[in-house]
Amino acid sequence: MKHLSLPRIIAGLLLVIFGLLVLHAPLTVWLTAQGAPVWVKAWKEVLLGAAAVMLMIDLIRRHKADILNDRLLWLIGGYVLLHCVVAFFGQSSPYSLGAGLLIDLRYVVFFATVYVFLHAYPQYRRRFIVVVIAGAGIVVGVALLQLVLPHDALKYLGYSDATIKPYILLDENPHFIRMNSTLRGPNPLGAYAMMVLLGVVAYGLAVGRKLTDGRKKALHLFLAIGGAVALWISYSRSAALGFAIGLITMVVLRYRNHPVRWRQYITTGLVIGMLALAGYSLRDTVFFKNIILHDNPTTGAAYTSDQGHSDSLKEGIAKMLQQPFGAGIGSTGSASIGSQSPLVIENQYLMVAHEVGWLGLAIFVWLWGLVLWRLWRVKQDWLATTVLASGVGLAAIACTWPVLVDDPVSMIWWGLAAVALTVQKESKGKKHGTTTHKKAA
Repeated sequence: MKHLSLPRIIAGLLLVIFGLLVLHAPLTVWLTAQGAPVWVKAWKEVLLGAAAVMLMIDLIRRHKADILNDRLLWLIGGYVLLHCVVAFFGQSSPYSLGAGLLIDLRYVVFFATVYVFLHAYPQYRRRFIVVVIAGAGIVVGVALLQLVLPHDALKYLGYSDATIKPYILLDENPHFIRMNSTLRGPNPLGAYAMMVLLGVVAYGLAVGRKLTDGRKKALHLFLAIGGAVALWISYSRSAALGFAIGLITMVVLRYRNHPVRWRQYITTGLVIGMLALAGYSLRDTVFFKNIILHDNPTTGAAYTSDQGHSDSLKEGIAKMLQQPFGAGIGSTGSASIGSQSPLVIENQYLMVAHEVGWLGLAIFVWLWGLVLWRLWRVKQDWLATTVLASGVGLAAIACTWPVLVDDPVSMIWWGLAAVALTVQKESKGKKHGTTTHKKAA
């Protein structure tokens, strides 16, 4: 039996997290239905903690601790430290506090662990990409199956109103059914499908006609069709908007240095005008009222989802202005359910501000912006382009609901960002056969 070195074990743990994230919802629902304790949902955080501890031991033992001398990692450390300070002075219950810390920090800790590990061992980078692509195949594959399976097929795994609903009706209309695939709801599925589709586009633009391998072509087509179907059956407006914004970002990245002729301006203006005219002409149709507005007066409730978003936004802004130091970890979202004052804020930025105050929001925005800036600097790589464009899309989605609360979406995006930021490191290691570290700017 081949000896398992510490780096192999760390890689295995991180790859297991990456691979099983897309199956987190059905796996935990099934396990809890079989009588497993609720803390089984924290399996990924347990594995991540073990991997992070072993990575620190390995870096110290191999005298590679200088890898930690990175502004990005220091910023993450500051964000984690701020959460610890706020948690110490907070008034939340132990459950809300623990759940809040896991929800707020797991994706940045995952990013930092993968980022440091791949800087130390860039030869594992390709495995991470393969595992993520396999996960994407599972999600879009199940989405395709849900076109023909019974709508409540997931009930056999334990899905129900008490756990996760197997499907949701769009504005209570049985003709428009929002599906989950293997994720926890239609909106997470839409956000994930957005990332898959942008990856398909980025890879297609990067490879183009050079893609001659039949199996890769089939996979590319499968992910394109499956991603489009997944985005459609989610009926997620925010995901569709995020995809549009991400696609525009990708076009700008690719053609920013190309001279633009007056004919292209005219063509763009005509396309935008035609789309606007089409939208206006469809304003009274069933499609527009259900898909775009999520408001059908014949089936929907008197209190629409748009009104709910608006009221939540107003309440979140008011609380942020009243509480510059925040209300404490676990004071909002799913972590607050069961507490004396449960609160849901449908905005990622306001949610962060509500828990860790203005300073926490500033660090969070700085951190996310710095990651996107680093991705911009390596945008020649198709994966970096994918993560950058989808990151901009997620930043837009975050204005309508706390997208990073969903662990598969948040941990996969931040993990992929860490993988994408090692592209230059991997190339250097392959060229010289070494893994020397260069301090990031």
